[in-house]
Amino acid sequence: MSFAHQLNILSSVLASTAAGWRGGAGRAFFKQPEQRPVLFDIENCPYCRMVREAATALHLDLDIRPCPKNGTRFRAQAIEVGGKLQFPLLQDPNTGTVLYESGAIIDYLFRAYANRPAPATYKKTPLHTASSLLASATRATAGMRVKPSRAPEKPLALWSFEVSPYSRPVRELLCELEIPYSLHNLGKEHWTEIGPAVQRLKPGPYVPKAGGKREQFMQKHGRVQLPFLQDPNTGAELFESEAILSYLKANYAI
Repeated sequence: MSFAHQLNILSSVLASTAAGWRGGAGRAFFKQPEQRPVLFDIENCPYCRMVREAATALHLDLDIRPCPKNGTRFRAQAIEVGGKLQFPLLQDPNTGTVLYESGAIIDYLFRAYANRPAPATYKKTPLHTASSLLASATRATAGMRVKPSRAPEKPLALWSFEVSPYSRPVRELLCELEIPYSLHNLGKEHWTEIGPAVQRLKPGPYVPKAGGKREQFMQKHGRVQLPFLQDPNTGAELFESEAILSYLKANYAI
């Protein structure tokens, strides 16, 4: 790992700490809807972050439409869907719901996909908002402003969870490059999963919780390590955040 990338990850750890490490674990196993809800999103927007934290808690996958400042690829579509340029914007084809306002979206997601109100940890409060604002400040403008890019023919796929320090830089770059992607939330499902993939809190071989999304991922890929990127346009499949960042810059940045 290069020194620059080490600093990038350290800054990302500080952002996760500022955000209270919300969006790291799913509370239960929830059934995925038939279609992924669509989130028009700015990665470093504190209000968008709060929605993505809730999605991780629900193990809910999303289709991300990046809308960085000065972006041109999805901002017009967001206006067509919701009528104004405001983020986050959720479009759920399963129920025909279109929502602005992070607090309303969070409560909707828990009621729609967990059949309960949003828990205190994820409900929008002044303290929650302040910590998310601080997390955004920690990352400065990363994941906020558009960068020139080539649009992929097909959306990419990213396995991640919101508070993962290694996943955040990848999501930031995807946003800056306006690359649409399916976000597969793979939050931690048990205390034995605490810690990085190379050295989790519990020693010995890693065994994911039976029946969870992590077990499914491990059966397919042989390990649970995030982020993991798939690009159907090239057939590329990559672990390791630094390798993914290099790949995205080489293939899509102008």
